[in-house]
Amino acid sequence: MKAIKTAGLGLGTRLVVGESAPPKPGPNDVLVDVKAASVNPKDWKLNRTAAILATPILTKRLPPLFGDDLAGEVRATGANVTDFKVGDKVYGMDMRPRTASLAEQAVIDEGCIAHMPKGLDFAEAASLPLAALTALQGLRIGQAMPGSEVLIIGASGGVGTLAVQIAKALGCHVTGVCSGRNRSRVTDLGADAVIDYTAGDFRRDSGPFDLVFDVTSYETPKSCAAILKPKGYFVSTGGNVRSVIAIRTSLSPRERGVIVRPLRRDLETLNEMIESGELKPIIDSRFPFAETQEAYNRSRSGRAQGKIVIMVGDVSGDGGER
Repeated sequence: MKAIKTAGLGLGTRLVVGESAPPKPGPNDVLVDVKAASVNPKDWKLNRTAAILATPILTKRLPPLFGDDLAGEVRATGANVTDFKVGDKVYGMDMRPRTASLAEQAVIDEGCIAHMPKGLDFAEAASLPLAALTALQGLRIGQAMPGSEVLIIGASGGVGTLAVQIAKALGCHVTGVCSGRNRSRVTDLGADAVIDYTAGDFRRDSGPFDLVFDVTSYETPKSCAAILKPKGYFVSTGGNVRSVIAIRTSLSPRERGVIVRPLRRDLETLNEMIESGELKPIIDSRFPFAETQEAYNRSRSGRAQGKIVIMVGDVSGDGGER
């Protein structure tokens, strides 16, 4: 089968289409014909870190295939699988340590997928799992509830656009932090207020908040202490060394990082929000399979407004053009 692989080592590593043996499902797995997958910064950050720290030894130890999120059709099921059948449209992700979804076929544990929400195409469904689960689980960690004052830093990005919508669905008062050019987008998603970080320090004259949810991972509990209520939560998606160290060395249970878990029950919660109209995917761009490197370049640019999707398989009639 065709799959995305790395070509070369180090900081100049490129992603190319190559050949790989088709995966075989275990007893609790589902084999999926992948139609679409999405780009997550963790992939290129992982390869970049490996290249900097230990080229080529650590780079060679990384999983050879890429991609976490997927949407597609069930091709085969393991002996113990009872909730899915051949032909079902499904979406999800599996972190062991990658779903390897940038391939024509992928194997995924049945507990990590759900039936696709009604009304979504494959690209829209593939854009959701990692980002939307991160948003949902991060808001839960921060005890977001009706009436909570929530600040979302990075509100126009892949996780942020979904966090704004989910927080509103939970009944929160939401303030989004983004650049001025993205103000209308974040407002349209339901944010009650928007702060333009390019106009100055977003902490000035804002707050206090019950929850500061930093989906950029560049802030720390200390940098946001002044805008938190006495019993407020600081939650970060991690990914930045300074933020990770600050979270992991904190003794406060109200300063937490999100380690996303691929749970079917949470995907089904997202389905309910989508089908009720409370949550919609926000797609920045769609790339053909052969242009996966360009899709990752777009992610690295930091200019994406929403998720970047890669069309993998045959999606005739399913909005497969970029």
